[in-house]
Amino acid sequence: MEVIELEQGTTGPRRFSYEELAAATNNFSDDRKLGEGGFGSLYRGFLEDLNLDVAIKRVSKTSPQGWNEFTSEVRIISRLRHRNLVLLVGWCYGDGDGDDLLLVYELVRNGSVDGHLYNPNKKLTWRVRYQIVLGLGSALLYLHQETELCVVHRDVKPSNVTLDTSFTAKLGDFGLASVIEDGRRSRTTAAAGTTGYVDPECLNTGRTSVESDVYSFGVVLLEIACGRCPVVTLPNGSTVHLVQRVWELHEAGRVLEAADPRLDGEYSVQEVERVLAVGLWCAHPDRNQRPDIRHALNVLRFDAPLPILPAKFPAVVAHIQHVANALFDSATSSCGAPVISAADSNDRGIELV
Repeated sequence: MEVIELEQGTTGPRRFSYEELAAATNNFSDDRKLGEGGFGSLYRGFLEDLNLDVAIKRVSKTSPQGWNEFTSEVRIISRLRHRNLVLLVGWCYGDGDGDDLLLVYELVRNGSVDGHLYNPNKKLTWRVRYQIVLGLGSALLYLHQETELCVVHRDVKPSNVTLDTSFTAKLGDFGLASVIEDGRRSRTTAAAGTTGYVDPECLNTGRTSVESDVYSFGVVLLEIACGRCPVVTLPNGSTVHLVQRVWELHEAGRVLEAADPRLDGEYSVQEVERVLAVGLWCAHPDRNQRPDIRHALNVLRFDAPLPILPAKFPAVVAHIQHVANALFDSATSSCGAPVISAADSNDRGIELV
């Protein structure tokens, strides 16, 4: 794709020169770096002509997916406007040292949700967590049903949800996003997303859909309510899955015990019950049994009754579960959350520790 095509395909965000962005970040100095990951590096900058603080993503040129992720962000997110989406201010390509791929976003000052959820020096109150849940749901409703496009994000997770100064949730990082044009599903050559948040069916078929985002949303709901990672590998090599452990507590009639102990019991029981129930509903292994995002959001807003969940953890088609387990068994916890374990005993039943 040529730069001229990229410019013609976008409205709103502007094209910056490399010199403008280098000046905004003090030549991408280390003291301006906000973080680094597989995509590249993120820097804090200030655009004097706009009097605007921004975050500038320098997409890794060594990543084979770098160009695809860059063009996906520019062409998709530039056409979207919603209070719960990170705003793309502009982009740069083709005039820097080595053809840098640069994306310019509004600066969301309070960092990502996971940075608060797992930081021992910070505490997210239940009121804030509940607003994050509703904000993320609103963002997905907009992407799936309220735009001229049907956009599947494909990487919904706490580290891609940032918080502004009012702790309003904003979904970002559209590098893996896909537009669905047939009204339902989009074909891909390989599963995309992050271990623990990926729809098990995607691991086997490589097909992604709005239902895939709903699955990820369900996992995030459980993670926010429980304060625990979606999947961890224990020292003995066994793998623990948050969805299955919460479902076991649901089976035992003790689902509220899954609530994050750091909340010290300071939460609305009705809201926690709804977040956990909707989380399990959205993360149902059979995508045909999941709600659409509007129905899930209606339950979270108390505009619809709680779903009737199966009494037992739903059986997963054997070949799908085999592929999912193969991926999860190679994963380790990277979020620093407490480990979840289940123990069966006559006195204590299932517990989260």
